[in-house]
Amino acid sequence: MSAMDTMANALSGWGLWIALVGACLGTYFCRAIGVLLSNSINQDSELFRWIAAVTYAMVAALTVRLIVMPLGLMATVPLWIRILICALSIGVMVSKPSKRLVPALLTGTLLMVGYGVIR
Repeated sequence: MSAMDTMANALSGWGLWIALVGACLGTYFCRAIGVLLSNSINQDSELFRWIAAVTYAMVAALTVRLIVMPLGLMATVPLWIRILICALSIGVMVSKPSKRLVPALLTGTLLMVGYGVIR
């Protein structure tokens, strides 16, 4: 029996529902702990600022990886076009940061779709 057959058997029938319930319980348990501890957390503490910095660094690293080493359909788009589209989207965002998140996302999306249609 191969690994795929074993996985298919484990996720068929009740196995899938048990996995879903377990994931939901784990998620909501962590959220409940967060709600209970939210009053005692100081957002200006060094630990909280360090966690925020690590979180931003991880998001930035994943974004760069997605642009430089994409998987799937985006891998067919040349690197210089991906970087150009990112630069244009960042330019839209920087023009007026308080009201430009959606237009920046829309700029990147429309340019990528436009490239796909033209190509």
